[in-house]
Amino acid sequence: MFEIHLIEKYFPDITSEQHKRFACLEEIYRRWNAKINLISRRDIDHFYLRHVLHSLSIARLTGFIKGTYILDVGTGGGFPGIPLAILYPMAKFRLIDSIGKKIMAVQAVISELDLQNCEAVKSRAEDLYDKFDFIIARGVTNLPKFVKMVQGKIRPGQENDISNGIIYLKGGDFQKEKESIKNKEIKIFPIEDIFEESFFETKKIVYIPAVDRRSETVI
Repeated sequence: MFEIHLIEKYFPDITSEQHKRFACLEEIYRRWNAKINLISRRDIDHFYLRHVLHSLSIARLTGFIKGTYILDVGTGGGFPGIPLAILYPMAKFRLIDSIGKKIMAVQAVISELDLQNCEAVKSRAEDLYDKFDFIIARGVTNLPKFVKMVQGKIRPGQENDISNGIIYLKGGDFQKEKESIKNKEIKIFPIEDIFEESFFETKKIVYIPAVDRRSETVI
């Protein structure tokens, strides 16, 4: 079932070009999913809800101005990077994953959508030397481990609505993980406060600024 209306519901101001790209996403992913298991088979009939809209919840936390450089770690099938790259064509996105066949498929999706602001690269976060304004991800690993993976790869500063840092999509209860992170400015945003669909009842956005001003801790 195509659920493109969910994008129209929460993002009514998208351009016709953005609408066109969002509208063709499911057909592209159904084709690729028949070749490579990019996303769960049980999720494909709820593609816009569970993958596209979930990714776009980040846009309710902050927008990305022109030139903002964003790294999507463990992108898998291209989430949350590709939906956000469609929504913010003036920002720059690098999507990485260590699984080559997934990156090959994501590169093909990017090419088919003609996303000029987005690239997909086979790599691990630990092997990168660039610095980024934001690092985004969705359920890659436990949060303390993820913070360690991307340590030193965010440049401090603020040009967007929030300071540079990590934006992480995570489900379930992770209070113990939160307590083990040294950065005391970590913030949790329940996605059920953003989108009314029941799927988001246990989903959260975790935001960790690059600099903890209270302790001077730097990610």
